[in-house]
Amino acid sequence: MPCSHARAIAETNGTELVAICVKSDSSRDKAKADFPGIAVYADYRELVAREDIDAVDIVLPTFLHYEVALAALELGKHLLLEKPMALAQEHCRELMDTATAKGLTLAIGHELRLSSQWGRIRSLIEEDAIGSPQYALVELSRKPYRPGADGWRSDIARVGNWILEEPIHFFDLARWYLSEHGNPVSVSGAANSIHADNQELQDNFSAILKWKGGAYAVVSQTLAAFEHHQTVKVTGTKGAIWAGWSGALDRTDRPTCFLKYFDGEIVHDLELEKQSGEIFELRSEIEMMVRCIQSGDSPVASAEDGYWSVAMCLAAQASVDQGKPIEFDSFLQSQ
Repeated sequence: MPCSHARAIAETNGTELVAICVKSDSSRDKAKADFPGIAVYADYRELVAREDIDAVDIVLPTFLHYEVALAALELGKHLLLEKPMALAQEHCRELMDTATAKGLTLAIGHELRLSSQWGRIRSLIEEDAIGSPQYALVELSRKPYRPGADGWRSDIARVGNWILEEPIHFFDLARWYLSEHGNPVSVSGAANSIHADNQELQDNFSAILKWKGGAYAVVSQTLAAFEHHQTVKVTGTKGAIWAGWSGALDRTDRPTCFLKYFDGEIVHDLELEKQSGEIFELRSEIEMMVRCIQSGDSPVASAEDGYWSVAMCLAAQASVDQGKPIEFDSFLQSQ
């Protein structure tokens, strides 16, 4: 994945790939072969200390996000930080405050917001295509799941929890789609595991987010299914939206996808402006960072959005562990 980000930087107008930092010898060898003439480091401190670097793109295991992101921000670098921001709310707040104090862009890698499919749903809502949104379902069914370098995604100390790893995208979409109602007020979650020897790895997970006024969203995932299939449904006071994406893997370049909405009388099948999928939205993320740095645009997913997506996941895990709903006001005050 780091090489995918590096390639997107190298191929995007307005950017110049200056340096890459990766941990293993084999990864550094690959980076040198794929990007001849580009500096390749083993220590991130050498990279962020370079004065000729304006922005850093952090694509690391979750437990390293806070340390590396803080170092980059303190040295005055704009930042594209993969989700989740950090494993703890206090670290998210510190990153957000540091970026604000230094006048830097801190964008969070919720690339689904930039999708011609999932982002178009938000545009339809803003265009009043379905009236006021009252309900959202964001659901994923997949298998296999990538273990990550050294199997870090299977290590609870390094991943935090699996809600932070994948459903965080879906929590972010749900909050975004229902944003006219403000922030959610509570979450209730349930989960289980098919791994008898490692119950911390929760393959099946569902949560209900509730907003003041009655709107609510369901976020659901299973990692014990097959292939990669994502569904979004949003219903409003005068219509509804339904979208689906399917591929053999999450990074396929030939997915099957659709987007349609009902205006109360007619079902409209919409054509996507460009292909939907993670490998396509990465370039859009880099283009967004260029606009933010050059023109002062706000990132599509801000530091506050990143803070809230982490909060929703941590509160959902607390709900699973405690077997009861969690109120966000009291939860965030305790963090």
